[in-house]
Amino acid sequence: MKMQPQQLTETAVSTLRGLSQEEAATRRAQGLGNTMPVKSSRSYAQIVRENVFNPINDLLYVLGIALVALGRVSDALVSVGVVLLNVAVSVIQEVRAKRVLDQIALLTRPRTTVIRTGQEQSVDPGDIVKGDVLLVRPGDQIVVDGPVLSTERVDVDESLLTGESDLIEKRPGDQLYSGSFCVNGSAFYQAEKVGAQSVAYGLAAGARAFRRVYTPLQREINLVIRVILLVAVFLEFLMVLSALTNTITFVEFVQRSVVIVGIVPIGLILAIAVAYTLGAVRIVRKGALVQQANAIESLSNVDMLCMDKTGTLTTNDLELIAVYPLQGKDEAELRRLLGDFVASGSVGNVTSKAIGASCPGQQRRVKEEIPFSSAHKWSGLAIDDEAMRGSYILGAVEMLQPALSAEEIEQLQPQVEEESEKGLRVLLFAYSPELVALRDDDDRPKLPDGLVALGLVILRDQLRPEARKTLQQFTEAGIHFKVISGDSPQTVAALAKQVGLSDSAGVISGLELAKMGPAEFAQVAEETTIFGRITPQQKEQLLQALRDRGHYVAMIGDGVNDVLSLKKANLGIAMQSGSQATRNVADIVLLKDSFASLPPAFREGQRIRNG
Repeated sequence: MKMQPQQLTETAVSTLRGLSQEEAATRRAQGLGNTMPVKSSRSYAQIVRENVFNPINDLLYVLGIALVALGRVSDALVSVGVVLLNVAVSVIQEVRAKRVLDQIALLTRPRTTVIRTGQEQSVDPGDIVKGDVLLVRPGDQIVVDGPVLSTERVDVDESLLTGESDLIEKRPGDQLYSGSFCVNGSAFYQAEKVGAQSVAYGLAAGARAFRRVYTPLQREINLVIRVILLVAVFLEFLMVLSALTNTITFVEFVQRSVVIVGIVPIGLILAIAVAYTLGAVRIVRKGALVQQANAIESLSNVDMLCMDKTGTLTTNDLELIAVYPLQGKDEAELRRLLGDFVASGSVGNVTSKAIGASCPGQQRRVKEEIPFSSAHKWSGLAIDDEAMRGSYILGAVEMLQPALSAEEIEQLQPQVEEESEKGLRVLLFAYSPELVALRDDDDRPKLPDGLVALGLVILRDQLRPEARKTLQQFTEAGIHFKVISGDSPQTVAALAKQVGLSDSAGVISGLELAKMGPAEFAQVAEETTIFGRITPQQKEQLLQALRDRGHYVAMIGDGVNDVLSLKKANLGIAMQSGSQATRNVADIVLLKDSFASLPPAFREGQRIRNG
């Protein structure tokens, strides 16, 4: 048993043993279990039903019945047979996509650690009941909502829920939400909201109803068939009148009716279905899974591409670009100190991972540690070692400036501004030669006075492979872009520079959007490129505003917070590593999270559309 979190509350002391197996079974019988069906995609019945029954197919079934009534059974078989062949082609393609998604869901289904009668047990999330005590460690997914009971410290990644990439520090009493991940530390928490009551379930509720969007080509073909059917019905009505007035014989009536029915281009429907299926087969070899048969052709109509930032354009990792030594130190010495600093910390994050990859170091003896937090935006180590002694701090420049001298701030500012304008992250590495306390009397992190700046650390978000090249190719094809994220507008704008978007691209925050009326909101949606601090509901509204202005919109996302916007788009595209709810509702899933398959898919769609 590994119950390392401390600082137990009174409630935690009494509940930390968890439920017994009998209590858990009783609560499950009372309907208090985390019982949600594992729906990785549509059911087979849904796929068949949606393909067999649609307005055009229904009209053609009626046409087949009419042919039977006229005694032309063979023609009826041909008519209905073409429709059923079209249905079979589409069903086979969509079932293949379903099976791949089901496999992905099984491979990514998390396990969780629950405390039952004081013992740790690894269980499926469906076995959790309300009141269970759970333990999360770094890398674990939080699968139900509930308060933290005890922890030394835990940092949580809620980006799949909110779109914000900053880690959130959680203390006893704070709420943990399903769909987030534990990144640093560990904690006991209690299952309070399970099943359909959880936050992740609520956000994903929009994905329950699968939507089918017809492309412009499909709408045109459907319109042509409807018009021809109406003409055929009108001509058939005239034939009936002629037969009733004895103008023509019954034999002539049947013969002419068969000719009229023959003007309906049934084979056109089959041709389109075959073209869609062949396109999907070609593109899956390039790394894109097509859930909707018409998705490839739909992509060729896109003139506005919207995308999330965290987990979509970026990999949620950083890379070290450069270090700039200060105070007369050389770069090799600065890299050694940085390497030893990150190697000595017990709690890591993406920043320390990036520094450690470029600056290997040795673990030193640590007297006190302050892990990084989005609240104070720095981490610190009091190191008591012969090779490295003092209090070392790594953090955001603006947060460390109060502890620096005016001369050092003036020396740093030009370099910081220059690197920030390039869209890069700039951190300051500083130290105090004295071993001083890094917490105040209230146990809150406190910067040492009189810090000495050692150097600047320059990092950047790691873009998805092929992301920049893909966006350039789409730009050349006349497609416009919007980056819509829950992150701060400044962070999103910085990333936009990395992917090659114009420096003059407009930037706006969700708080500003919330104050606008419908007309102003629609205008800003059209003219602005970068949107930060955007809620899932605002994402949905932005896409609706763009569609209302005549754009054919595609949305690329990965988190539960993207579900509503993916459904609102003409075409929804999800990352394989994203949430299950996002994959469910997407028309295309990018396998291995690769953008490289999108340009071939776009060209394939153009080939289908142009014949």
